[in-house]
Amino acid sequence: MTNHLSEILPLISRPSRYLGGEPGSIRKEHSRVEVSLALAFPDVYEVGMSNIGLPILYHLLNAVEWIAAERVYAPWPDLEKLLRERGLPLTSLESEIPLGDFDIVGFTLQYELSYSNVLNMLRMSGIPMARSDRREGDPLVLIGGPCAFNPEPLADFIDAAVIGDGEEAILEICRELRVAKAGR
Repeated sequence: MTNHLSEILPLISRPSRYLGGEPGSIRKEHSRVEVSLALAFPDVYEVGMSNIGLPILYHLLNAVEWIAAERVYAPWPDLEKLLRERGLPLTSLESEIPLGDFDIVGFTLQYELSYSNVLNMLRMSGIPMARSDRREGDPLVLIGGPCAFNPEPLADFIDAAVIGDGEEAILEICRELRVAKAGR
């Protein structure tokens, strides 16, 4: 745990929602992998942790030696307020890595009311919200899940949408990114 989160946790309600370490969670050393993903659920932990799609992708991706996948959920207002006041970014659950340091940030969209949370999580992460403002080195921003069937409302903010089951698509995206990174 990084120092900033350990200082904030005593100040918020239910800090365990930000600790990770649940049975089945996986933590890989990012310096030893070639592609890193933040699997983002744009709602609070208590809502997102029961989603079946996220753990399927999480375990599928982490089964690949050269990929590290971590989870992130939208913070409750108390943590969001403290992060903003202190100028701290939103981080992943497993390693507390800022979302802007991942190669890919992939949001699962389960319902339309979460779209504003996608934008808020990008803003809290320091990732430029508008796709046109992102530069090389910024993560790819993807969406998937049931609401990705109509990506148009988020088109200006995402790099790509995965339509349908994401298991094969996300692995192919990671393979292509791995090749692209090796060519730099």
